[in-house]
Amino acid sequence: MIPILVMVNVITFVLFFSINSPDDIARAQLGNKHISMQQITDWKITHGYNLPLFYNVKEQGIERVVQTLFFQKTLKLFIFDFGVSDAGRPIGQDISHRMWPSFILALPSLIIGLLVNISFALLLIYFRQTYLETTGLIICIILMSISPLFYIISGQYLIAKTFQLLPISGYEPNFAAWRYILLPVIIGVISGIGMGGRWYRTIFLEEANKDYVKTARAKGLSELKILFGHILKNGMLPILTGVVILIPSLFLGSLLLESFFGIPGLGSYTIDAINQQDFSIVRVMVFLGALLYVIGLLLTDISYSIADPRIRLS
Repeated sequence: MIPILVMVNVITFVLFFSINSPDDIARAQLGNKHISMQQITDWKITHGYNLPLFYNVKEQGIERVVQTLFFQKTLKLFIFDFGVSDAGRPIGQDISHRMWPSFILALPSLIIGLLVNISFALLLIYFRQTYLETTGLIICIILMSISPLFYIISGQYLIAKTFQLLPISGYEPNFAAWRYILLPVIIGVISGIGMGGRWYRTIFLEEANKDYVKTARAKGLSELKILFGHILKNGMLPILTGVVILIPSLFLGSLLLESFFGIPGLGSYTIDAINQQDFSIVRVMVFLGALLYVIGLLLTDISYSIADPRIRLS
């Protein structure tokens, strides 16, 4: 996990500073067209951007690596000291406030989307080799081919603007949040049916062609019992993999949905940081995303042993 996190930080650092220099970051944060070089220098010294990127030729020994921008900015991440943003706000406090709107949006989207996609895939398997399966696959391909932006703009125009059933954007804390979360959840579920339905269908189709299903069918079990008692049960292991890997999205949020619907979650927080060239926030969010992802992979391996005794005994 540690080498992966280090390499993610190296790549993020290189990509960010290949586009933006410390002077560009200072100008973006000072927000003044008529700023002097002395103001830029003072800002860089205050925020630690005056150091060399990777190697400091002015120092001796190990200090040549330690007294660099990469080392100073990266080391604190591994002790979860996120510091302050380039604008001066405490990043840890912002994350603690913004993670809950992201969680409230992502959790129902994940649960409802999972139920809808699995149900749709089971219907395709139940009616396999019929025109209903063909029609369902065509619908999946159409849904996959449409950009998520189309769903967002169409949903805002039809449901929010034309019929005025839900707010176009915004957010309120506590129980009132459901009015602002419902439309993004609906759009998130619909936009994921195409890819999710086809993926789960592939899993169930592989199980449906195995010998134990043929044996169960030869014993006279109905298709519904085979579908729910055998195919669904044995197909849960790869499904479990996909669900556990999606855990980071519960906390990191959806970039597009949060940005277009004005939800103050971590997704919009990341987009705003990129637009404002706030490297302090960008590096923290990339680090957290990588950390949660590798933890999700670890939990996937653990969940394998729980779900399948054969793995635990091997």
